[in-house]
Amino acid sequence: MESRRSLIVALSAIVLLLPLFIATATAQSKLSRDFYKSSCPNVESLVRSAVANKFRQTFVTAPATLRLFFHDCFVRGCDASVMLASPNGNAEKDHPDNLSLAGDGFDTVIKAKAAVDRNSRCKNKVSCADILALATRDVVVLTGGQSYPVELGRRDGRISSKSSVQNQLPHPNFNLNQLNAIFASHGLTQKDMIALSGAHSIGFSHCNKMSNRIYNFSPRMEIDPKLNTQYALQLRQMCPRKVDPRIAINMDPTTPRKFDNTYYKNLKQGKGLFTSDQVLFTDSRSKTVVNSFASSPAAFNKAFADAMTKLGRVGVLTGRQGEIRIDCTRPN
Repeated sequence: MESRRSLIVALSAIVLLLPLFIATATAQSKLSRDFYKSSCPNVESLVRSAVANKFRQTFVTAPATLRLFFHDCFVRGCDASVMLASPNGNAEKDHPDNLSLAGDGFDTVIKAKAAVDRNSRCKNKVSCADILALATRDVVVLTGGQSYPVELGRRDGRISSKSSVQNQLPHPNFNLNQLNAIFASHGLTQKDMIALSGAHSIGFSHCNKMSNRIYNFSPRMEIDPKLNTQYALQLRQMCPRKVDPRIAINMDPTTPRKFDNTYYKNLKQGKGLFTSDQVLFTDSRSKTVVNSFASSPAAFNKAFADAMTKLGRVGVLTGRQGEIRIDCTRPN
């Protein structure tokens, strides 16, 4: 009797979860590499050209766009909700975890959207979410990374709230368990997480995100012992005590403007800027993958492409869900 009751409970749980699995699979199946083949066949070249123009104006275009895509997908899914503005400061972009997103990322998508819509065949047919996904791939290539195919067919969300960001993004002081948990909640594996962390190969952070590692780390230690001492002293020069916390620091001290696997080589030398970076090497459960990526650019590039594809499927709106925004910053 007890075993039968357990079986019934288990079957009930499966039945309850089945619609979720079907909905997820259906949404993903509607994404395709040639989604705009008929409606806007040259969308990729239009976006690529606009992104390249923006990149020529400022390098920040690259890390800003890449980070924007990640922050968008981890909150409400890849629906460009992070682009929406709120007159009362209550949108996703207004949450403290998003205030450091560089304006050049938003501007890249807006300029690419304008370029697409200037084409009469494409006008108002391509979503801001898809443009962000394409622009992200393009900035990776512009900084020396490997190209990868982008699945398309996302629709734009209409909802954006500051409260939805709470506890949805990884923090600089996360340990491996916390990193794995937050990525797993979006269907991403530990290997995916380590590969996506390679986005820290380009871009910057700010003094207030890592100052705890170089000053007053513990009652007995000024500097985090897992941090390379020479590197820590360099960071102190860039971030002296009581400095403006918004001062920018390169995430990769070796090749900060090149998307490559040097990030992982830095981790092996104790030069991960965040605790959440360095733990990837100091924790034995992730160390093997870091070593693999550090020794093989090809292994990293493939893993990154695979992880970006999976990230781009998170929480997507397709078909009749959402909309195609005319203006990326507000619902239609």
